[in-house]
Amino acid sequence: MGRPVLPVALACAALSCGMLLSACGGGKAARAEIPPASQRQWATLAPADPASANSVLMRAISLVGTPYRYGGNTPQAGFDCSGLINYVYRDMLDLALPRTTRDLAAVQGPRIAPERLSPGDLVFFGSRGSVTHAGIYVGEGRFVHAPSSGGTVRLDHLDGHYWRDHYSGARRVL
Repeated sequence: MGRPVLPVALACAALSCGMLLSACGGGKAARAEIPPASQRQWATLAPADPASANSVLMRAISLVGTPYRYGGNTPQAGFDCSGLINYVYRDMLDLALPRTTRDLAAVQGPRIAPERLSPGDLVFFGSRGSVTHAGIYVGEGRFVHAPSSGGTVRLDHLDGHYWRDHYSGARRVL
């Protein structure tokens, strides 16, 4: 069998260390906070390919703190949400995915209910039937994404007020 998927607790510990180190430099990163614990009980579903999921999660989490940039698709230039997803899957698995959020949402693969998410799934957000944002699910109700102008790549909870209200589905690409 493959290696186990990176536990979210370990990922959060790594993120916390990075945030503490970034606090020394000042700026917005110094005020960043780890999201509160999720209210929902999240099932732990193993990915079909644990080794691939693990590499995707490790790379995505390593990019936390990278600046947001519309149209960005590299760590040096910054990322928008679909650029982050594209970069991680291409860099770690040599998997070419569509570049836009709308095209990512249309990728063939099963639609996933929130309680059936597995690490490495793509999660989507929007309103009125339009998908406007995406991230990479890491487990225990958390996902990595590049949220908005002026922000940085970060780890958030699906149960966060905005994300819970705008969740529009997920796709399994692994």
